[in-house]
Amino acid sequence: MKNVRGLIFDLDGTLVDSQLDFDLMRSEMQLPPGPILESIAALPVAPAERCYRILRRHEMEGAERATLLPGVAQLLERAQERFIPIGIVTRNSREISLAVLHRLQLKYDILLARDDGPIKPDPWAVRHICERWNVPARQVVMIGDYHFDVLSGRGAGARTVLLTHPVPPREYPNLEQADLLLSSLAEHDA
Repeated sequence: MKNVRGLIFDLDGTLVDSQLDFDLMRSEMQLPPGPILESIAALPVAPAERCYRILRRHEMEGAERATLLPGVAQLLERAQERFIPIGIVTRNSREISLAVLHRLQLKYDILLARDDGPIKPDPWAVRHICERWNVPARQVVMIGDYHFDVLSGRGAGARTVLLTHPVPPREYPNLEQADLLLSSLAEHDA
């Protein structure tokens, strides 16, 4: 992609593998299939608090075992050499995200987590980062491994990259909305 003045990444499944088992989390929380955060938000206060405790435990365990995905270190290094700012937008909590980023020594310019504002697929975080960088969204690329990442980027007017590992592309809704499909960040020569 040409004329890129900013890169925004999802965290888990894009930059790092935290080996989170969302089905196990849903089972422990007694939630139906679907996005966990939205399901918790629909619960009364007491059950929601219980679910958030379960979520935090799983996310903390994931933070402790998280590893960089292939190609991440090289891509971030090339971006930094070219003075391209790095943003991270995640549905994880700020506490957990900072723990992962610190432990893996990932350098970035801005992090927006679920505690900071509306969560993906809402485009708020991508727009906010573009405004902070004073860069038009069309010159920013949102990179993630889930269709919420694509929806968030597209909604803000950014270009989007969908990573298709380990899920085959046919299993993604609205696949055609992504500007580029990659099996991993190791596949891209920035």
